Amino acid sequence: MSWRFPLFGSQQQQADPSFQDIPTQSWYPPSVVGSSSRPSTPTSSSASLHQRASDSPQSSSRGQPSPAEAAGIIARLKDKSIEELQRLLKDREAYNAFFNSLDQVKTQNNVRDELKKETLQLARENLEKEQRILELRNQCTIIRTTELAAAQDRLTDLERQKDDIMRSYSPAALLNKLQTSMAKLDEESEELHQKFLEKDIDLPTFVQKYKKLRTAYHKQALLHLAGQTSLR
Repeated sequence: MSWRFPLFGSQQQQADPSFQDIPTQSWYPPSVVGSSSRPSTPTSSSASLHQRASDSPQSSSRGQPSPAEAAGIIARLKDKSIEELQRLLKDREAYNAFFNSLDQVKTQNNVRDELKKETLQLARENLEKEQRILELRNQCTIIRTTELAAAQDRLTDLERQKDDIMRSYSPAALLNKLQTSMAKLDEESEELHQKFLEKDIDLPTFVQKYKKLRTAYHKQALLHLAGQTSLR
């Protein structure tokens, strides 16, 4: 925060001609001292300040004091002697002491100090949590390398089982199973017929079993034919 303001004297100081001898070549900012070779009188400087304040109502947002703040500074400067005003112009330490004694500057400094304290407190809290963060990070690493790896292996195994089941129940696989079952039924019926010819079984038993085998065979044959037709 940097304010620049003209210096003002009292009515008694206006009468003192030595006030006009304030050197312009000092450390004080040129914008404050003025562009002319001789500084303005307190009366003209005061009028100039109030004119700038009225022309720029938002000057405080650009680092300049508001009209109310400027009026307070002017009131403090009016009580100073010519020697004190000259010292403020030539002595940086004196100027800094006066500047830091202003209420507005004190308020800003207090706000800055509070923000600094809060920032330091947050930094300490973050440092205190660093160990806990490291512990959680290590736990995550362990989970990734152990539990997650085991879970991925289990998932891979389950996916492989799912693929096997899906393949076993695919239309082509079901047709193959039907064809195998049909061949087995046909073989069993031929063996039964051979036993009947060799008179190993009687006629009623043969008819009953043979009819059952051929019925199952033809049912599966019809299913196989329907499946083949639907896949075309």
